[in-house]
Amino acid sequence: MESLKKNTDFKKCYSEGRSFVNRYLVIYVCGNELGKNRIGISVSKKVGNSVVRHRTTRLIREVCRLHGHKFSTGNDIVFIARVRAKGIKYSEMEGSLLQLAKKAGIMENRL
Repeated sequence: MESLKKNTDFKKCYSEGRSFVNRYLVIYVCGNELGKNRIGISVSKKVGNSVVRHRTTRLIREVCRLHGHKFSTGNDIVFIARVRAKGIKYSEMEGSLLQLAKKAGIMENRL
């Protein structure tokens, strides 16, 4: 998976994509023409100081790294951490992210 880096890519995903929400995360999903997934992660200063924000980012990135092969390809996916995500454990983040991916319809039925 690649990263979304340009502000225009984030804005396109926000305006054209579908959004799904749960307790810890908001996810925006929109299609791309690249045939591969691109991941964007946004963690606001409201979540905490830089240490907390970077830990939250690392948790999201790690879940995507381990379970990214289960996602259908050709999507831009933006994850936004909510304030409640501050200090949660890896297992909670994993469950939350995978639940949202299923809700968004980007999980494939393969192992």
